[in-house]
Order: sequence, then structure tokens, then C-alpha cells
Amino acid sequence: MGGTTTPVLWVVTLLAFAISGWRFWLLFRPLLSARPAHRTDRLGERLRGVIGDIGLHRRLLRFTYSGVLHALIFSGFLVLFTAIIEAFGSGLFPGFSLHVIGGDTWIALLQNIFSILIIVGLVMAAYQRFVVKPLRFQGSNQYDATVIYVLVLAIVLTMLLEAAARMAILAEPSPWRPLSSLGMYLLVGLNITGDRAIVAEHVFYWAHIAAILGFLIYIPGSKHRHMFTAAPNIFFRPLTPKGQLPPPQQTEESAPEIVTEYRDFTWKDLLDTLSCTECGRCQSVCPAYAGGKPLSPKKLIMNLRDGMLTDQGLLDSPDHAMPIVGGVIAPETLWSCTTCRACMEVCPVHIEHVPKIVKLRRSMIEQGTIEPLLQSTLTNFQSQGNSFGKPPKQRARWTKDLSYKIKDARKEPVDILWFVGDFASFDERAQKLTVQVGELLALAGVDVGILYDGERNSGNDIRRVGDEGLFELLATHNIEQLRDCQFNRIMTTDPHSLNALKSEYPAFGAKYEVVHYSQLFLELIKEGKLKVEPSAGATVTYHDPCYLGRYNGGFDAPRELIETMGHTLKEMPRNRENSFCCGAGGGRIFMEDNPTGERPSENRIHEALGLGGVSYFVVSCPKDVVMYTAAIQAVGAEDKIAVRDLAELISESVVVPTEVATHDNA
Repeated sequence: MGGTTTPVLWVVTLLAFAISGWRFWLLFRPLLSARPAHRTDRLGERLRGVIGDIGLHRRLLRFTYSGVLHALIFSGFLVLFTAIIEAFGSGLFPGFSLHVIGGDTWIALLQNIFSILIIVGLVMAAYQRFVVKPLRFQGSNQYDATVIYVLVLAIVLTMLLEAAARMAILAEPSPWRPLSSLGMYLLVGLNITGDRAIVAEHVFYWAHIAAILGFLIYIPGSKHRHMFTAAPNIFFRPLTPKGQLPPPQQTEESAPEIVTEYRDFTWKDLLDTLSCTECGRCQSVCPAYAGGKPLSPKKLIMNLRDGMLTDQGLLDSPDHAMPIVGGVIAPETLWSCTTCRACMEVCPVHIEHVPKIVKLRRSMIEQGTIEPLLQSTLTNFQSQGNSFGKPPKQRARWTKDLSYKIKDARKEPVDILWFVGDFASFDERAQKLTVQVGELLALAGVDVGILYDGERNSGNDIRRVGDEGLFELLATHNIEQLRDCQFNRIMTTDPHSLNALKSEYPAFGAKYEVVHYSQLFLELIKEGKLKVEPSAGATVTYHDPCYLGRYNGGFDAPRELIETMGHTLKEMPRNRENSFCCGAGGGRIFMEDNPTGERPSENRIHEALGLGGVSYFVVSCPKDVVMYTAAIQAVGAEDKIAVRDLAELISESVVVPTEVATHDNA
């Protein structure tokens, strides 16, 4: 393009970039006054994450249909960027052409091929959004999606038609532009040749430019701004252990972090809100949302974003001074979270939902916005070190049912220090399993000891409730107790304790080798220290606890144990990283449960029943024993399936040496 086109194009292009840049500046200005977030370590690992999740669509392809259509549009846009360069280059700099690198040959062919892929992707996207209508899209901005579809289609079609008009001027198709050549025949058939074709070329060119610049101006106010924010958001993702929450930052010398304003969040928290694609993947896997609770991780992020934009005067609202908690986000929404981390695991742009919820919970704890049952439970933790309100002296009462005196690890060295946990120590249903674990350890000749009344709750769920001070109190006490003990490894049957000891305590300078009992028993069996005879076996399914599996990668040992015991494992559709939560985490087990829908634990039991022919619902967490036993009773399935702990399966298959059996009988 030349002549008067050049100055006009310069003006509209610079104006469009200025408008778009200003809109982006208004959006990102709040990040400058937010708290710091240190995310510049391990640059190579960060870059690999961007390549994997954007370039290879690693997370997007977990939802196959959506991942494929996004890959078609994404890859097409990368190739069509050459056409955008050529369109603006030829208009701004007369004589510019990509011909020197094959612009009229293989590049033109790629542009035509990938135009088809984009159109196919758009058709798939429109079909999914307007025909299939997945539940996860509920609450997303449908108008915004429609505008983007139209603009993208306009960019592609005007590019193809401009090339078609150029060929119609000469009435000569190009083998390198098959799609545009078809367009040329259409134009010729409509008698658009000669001067008419010249006019058509100009019209399509300017329509192409208008679509591109319109897209550029529209993007900052659209959820599709993730085109620009996804890569940095993934790059600056947390690389700390999954089970380690970011500690509260200090505002003054000793002031705790309280989130009452948007500047109290970190800049990464705010970047998260601007990066949300509203795809609803987080919503589709959330146990609270599935159970009818007032929490959608997607809407939480969207509401925080809209609240921030309202706070900046970028969105209209009758109340510009609306508080975050109790205004933008309802307290019951925050208390509904089980902190299972499923939302974070599926988010394609690595948004950190759980840390934001915990930060806002900390503010509620500080302000005393706590439901009565949780408040009384926190009081129990404060006074007794456990949620049951039992005196510390009763913590080891279950040991009276052991056939031997288990060592006190505070008084003599042990190989394995068993951190028992609250439910395993105090809940009557779980105590029986704790005794079985103790007997199996003795049978294997394990040198094991416990802390007796020196143990306190690990504080894992207390931290996620938001009571940071109480968490530090419990953690410090346990660390001091452990500091005076001599041991090689810590074992626990409680995944919540495992997470705190393994992932949270290192922040206090206390690093231990921590194993789940499934891992230890698998080792003992493989080493021949614990002999088992596989039974005839039953068909079972296994539930991955969130804090063992998704948080700490403990997927394989329980499954190997099940198979070693001779049972046939039938996986539920949601397993391993995609496992569904029991509903107890994040302190939910300490709160009133007034279900408005199916409880997560009941949902999970129905999933197991749907497999057909499954006798046992196998668990490896004391809380799961409690939650799923109650769930089976609630759904009336006692005669169809039974909850069994891994310890029970091992006890049924273990070979007791003759001398031990004789001694016990005596």
C-alpha cells in the first residue's frame, strides 16, 4: 500500500496503540502499589514451565476438546502474525515485503493452511460455548467471548479476501494461496475484476487493519488479555513445595499481614486476577462448588478482579468503597474452601486461588469473623493442642491396646519417630487402625517411638483456616519436642501432618525426612521384614487423599500395596492428581456443615458405586475413615461397599511367625 495510505495508517496505528497502552496501564497500575512477591529465582525452570504450558499446551490438553481447539487457534495466530507484519509493513513502509524470506511461497501457503485451522478452532469453540454449554462456563462473560470470536474471524477472512482481490486484479490464482484462490474465483464470479477488484483490495485491506486494531483496543478490557498476561503469570508461578503456603508479610516491625485493601495483596495476586481466562476448569473440579457451597474459584478470582477495577474507578459500582471481605467476597464463600488445591492444579495460567483464600481468612480471624464451632475448636487447639479438647495426657491412651510398650522417643533413640496426629489418636473409629499400624510395625521389627503427650496437632489445617499465630505456636512446640529426639525418619498415617512436617516446618528451619505409612510398609514388605500372603482378593477402589497425593505426590505406594495384597484395583474416573476431595480439609471438618447439595464425601461414594462390583473403598488417611464411613451411611450403601484402610488390608494378609502366634495365644 502506498500514497495517502501511509500517513493515515501511521495515525490510526499510533492512536490504536496509544489507546490500548493506556487501557493496559490503567489495569496494571494497582500492581505497582501492591506488596512485593519474590519470583525471580530458578529462571531456567520458570522458562521451561512457560514453554510446557503455553507452547505445548500441557495443562490445556487435560481437557482434550478445549485444549485441541485452543491449540488450533493459538498455532494459527502464531503463523498469521506474519500476515499482520506484512499488512502493516506494506502500509507503513512502501515497498516492504516478506517476499525475501518466502512471503509469496511457503509463508503464503502456511498462512492459508493455518487460516483453516483457526476457522476450525473457532467453529469448535462456538459449538462448545453455544451448543454444548458446559457447566463450567456458567458465570463467564459470554458477550466477551462472542466479540473475540467475531474479531478473530474478521482478521482471518479479511486477510484471505484481500489476497483474493489482489489475484482477481490479474485474474491469476496462486498455487501458494489455495484458500484465497477460491476467494478469487468467487470475486470473479461476482464480476469483481479490474478496477472493482482494486477497490475491493483496498476495502478488504482496511477492513483487515480495522479488525486487527479493533482487537488490540478491545483486548485490555477483555478476559482474552491473557494473550499478554498468561506467559508472565506462568513464569512467576510459585516454585516452593506445593504444600507450603506463603508466610504472612510484615507491614511494619511486628504488624501481621491483613488484607483489607487491594494493595495488601502481592502484585502476583493481582496479576492472577487479570490473567483469569474464565474457562471454569477450577470451578468444574471444586468440591465446595459441586456440593452447592457458595464458592466458585472462578467467580472468586473474577470478583476480586472486578472489585479491584471498581476500586480504580474502571468499573461502575454504587459503592466504590466496598470492603473485600463482606463486600466483594462473602465470608461464607471463603469458609467453604477445603484447600484441596484441585483448582490450582487444573488452571492453565497457574492462578493461585488457595493462598488468596487463606490470606483473606487471616483477615477474618484477626477481625473475629469466625463461626462459633470453629472458634471453640481453635480454643481447644490453644489450650489442649488438639481439636478434640482432650488433655495431652490422653493422647497416647490408645497405646494401652498394643501388645507391647511402644517407646517414648523423647527418652531413647529410635529409628522411626511416629507422629500420630489428632484423629488417629483420639477418634474411636481411627484408633483401632492406629493400633493395627502399631502391631504391624512391631511384627516387622521396626524400632519405633512416639512423642506421647509431647505431640501437638501439626497445625496444617490451622494455618489454612487462617490462624497464623496458633499455627506457629503448635509448630514451634512440635519442633522443640523433635529437636530433643534422636531418630532417622518421621512416619505418619495422617497426610495433613505429613504435609506440615514435610513442607511447612522447613520454613522454621526444621527439615526432616517424612514418610507416609504406605511408603514405609511397602519398603518393609519389599525388604522381607513384613511377610504377606496375597489373598484371593477383592475388587477395590482407592481414594487419593489431597495432602498425600496432589500436594506431596504420594500416588504409587498405596496402589502397590493394594496389588501386593492380592486385590484388584479399579480406579475411579477422578484419581491421582484429579482426585476428588473428601471435604474435610482446610479446617472444614471443624466447621458446621449445612449442605445445600450433595456432600463431597457422598459425591465420591456415588462415584465409587458407579464403577460396579467394587467391595472396598480403600483409604489411607484417618480423616477419610471418618468422612467416608459417615458418607456410606448417609447414602444408605452399607450393604454395597465398605471403607477399608490400607492397614486393615495389610493386617488381613500378613503372615504371623509361629513363635509370635504361639506367644500371643499363651
